[in-house]
Amino acid sequence: MNRRLPLLLSVLVLAFGGFAGWGAHRSLAVRDTPDVRNVALTENARTAEVLSRVTAAVERLFSYDHLDPDETHQAVRELLTGDAIVQYEQLFGPLRKAAPERGLVLTTKVSHAAVRSLDGDRAHLLVFADQIGTTADDPRESAGAAAMLAVDAVRRDGRWLLSALDRLDG
Repeated sequence: MNRRLPLLLSVLVLAFGGFAGWGAHRSLAVRDTPDVRNVALTENARTAEVLSRVTAAVERLFSYDHLDPDETHQAVRELLTGDAIVQYEQLFGPLRKAAPERGLVLTTKVSHAAVRSLDGDRAHLLVFADQIGTTADDPRESAGAAAMLAVDAVRRDGRWLLSALDRLDG
């Protein structure tokens, strides 16, 4: 019996060591998933910052005054990067081209927005906005519409830029 006890203890130590190693490996694997890296719910200051900046960017980009088209062009240069430039042109280009002829003024206000995920310098948001448009033909008459967007943002040089825009139909 005395000879078996050290052998049994050695086997148990090896088994527990193997189990501990496997547990440590699984723990690291779980910590490296996108859901765990998402700090949108735990880092309130960063989440509030990206929410504020993206909300302001959407309102500025999707508002238009035919008397001041340069403001919209400036907003595009300052607030968009990557795929968002082409996507913005697809979404907003036709309206912007027709605006001078009709004397269009479009005001966009974000009604609700939420940060879906925030990982390092990348964020994904859902944005709901209300748009009110008037024309020079009848400035007292206005038309409204709702817009829903999925927005990707990236932080560069301390600024949040929109890197992808996807209009959601619903």
